[in-house]
Amino acid sequence: MRRLDKGAPLRAAMKAAGLDIPRLAAKTKDVDPEGEGLSRSLVGFIAGQGKTAREECSDRAAELIALALNREVEDLFLTPVFTLPESTSTRRSQTGERQKPELPQRLMKQSELSEFLRKSPSWIDKQIQEARERGEIWPGLIYVGTSRRFDPHAVLDAMRRQSTAA
Repeated sequence: MRRLDKGAPLRAAMKAAGLDIPRLAAKTKDVDPEGEGLSRSLVGFIAGQGKTAREECSDRAAELIALALNREVEDLFLTPVFTLPESTSTRRSQTGERQKPELPQRLMKQSELSEFLRKSPSWIDKQIQEARERGEIWPGLIYVGTSRRFDPHAVLDAMRRQSTAA
């Protein structure tokens, strides 16, 4: 919910009801079916005018404040209505097929590979060291002069083989 007119109607309703921030917070506890109410600091953020004032709050907070002030939610808050063209979920779909990340057609630096694999650079160092101790070269590792470069295709193929063997 978004407060109307930077909270002016809310502050006017508080003044008309004779409530300050601490009393309004206490009253939200009385009207809350769960008996929790809102903290003084949250009510202060929502009703305030200063640097810490919030333009938006949860539906629950708006409803409790409106109930405590004996007003309609629409008199104090605006319900934002918007639609997103696609999901903003950070969870991957369990039913759909996973999209594979686009692999670059060039060699990567260790920092780029680390970010791409979502592994730390020290993890890569450890893999290279363990391969060296086995007398192998870590798949995808290419030395260009004294610096390391990595073929991401070879690294991913080796990681896939390793995970299916385990």
